[in-house]
Amino acid sequence: MSTHLFTPQWRPRALLACHIVALLLLASWLWLPTRNLWNQFDLQLFTLLNEPVHGAGLWAHIWAIGSMRPVDLGVGVLMLAVMLKANLVFSAAQVRKALYGFLSALLVMLLFRVGFAELVKLMDWQRPSASLVVEGAARLTELFPDWEERWDMKDSASRSFPGDHASVLLIWAMFMSFFARTWRLLLVWTMALIFILPRLVAGAHWGSDAFVGGVFLALLGLAWACFTPFAYRASEWLEKVTLPLTQELAKLPLLGQLSLIRGR
Repeated sequence: MSTHLFTPQWRPRALLACHIVALLLLASWLWLPTRNLWNQFDLQLFTLLNEPVHGAGLWAHIWAIGSMRPVDLGVGVLMLAVMLKANLVFSAAQVRKALYGFLSALLVMLLFRVGFAELVKLMDWQRPSASLVVEGAARLTELFPDWEERWDMKDSASRSFPGDHASVLLIWAMFMSFFARTWRLLLVWTMALIFILPRLVAGAHWGSDAFVGGVFLALLGLAWACFTPFAYRASEWLEKVTLPLTQELAKLPLLGQLSLIRGR
């Protein structure tokens, strides 16, 4: 199997398509008639997910754990594990290029995020999170104050749009969708949607923060990384720069057995 995952060519049709979808999605959130539909969706989704939290039972405990900041690190490890497990989605020879390509897409998205944040501020599109707006919302930090003190739980935000957490998960899922097939593709999207849920259940974000703002950023990041030569050139450059290090690490007994290090 070829190790080349990305193309050095521009793909203008795919690039344009991503921009059209992203802009139409954002426009649907900004145009009053469709914004009302998004507002209804936001409120109904939050009510559905947050109402069971009042009982402080299993549902609340699950999402309280999921809302802890350290859990985000564990989610990141799981995402990388799926990406870097040889012959799961990528062959052993491809995993390093896949990682470098994904990091390049993530970098592009973060650059768009900086500019978009300024636009959101300038246009006064920002808003507080659901837990701060909906009367009677269940707050995980109030139900589990000891956990909040120790683990820094996330259940509110004064500026919730767009959903940064969701944008990272969505760009990972979109990126993996280029290569994953059958049950592996289902695994990727199941993971992404489950890991988006804690912020929505807790009310730290509205649904449209994730499914408008998050998708918007993910599409732009993915488009400018993967439908231009950027991911190809970035992965080739990173491969060259890190080659001396990976060659040395490959000599170590256990670390050297990893496909990410061996490159095969």
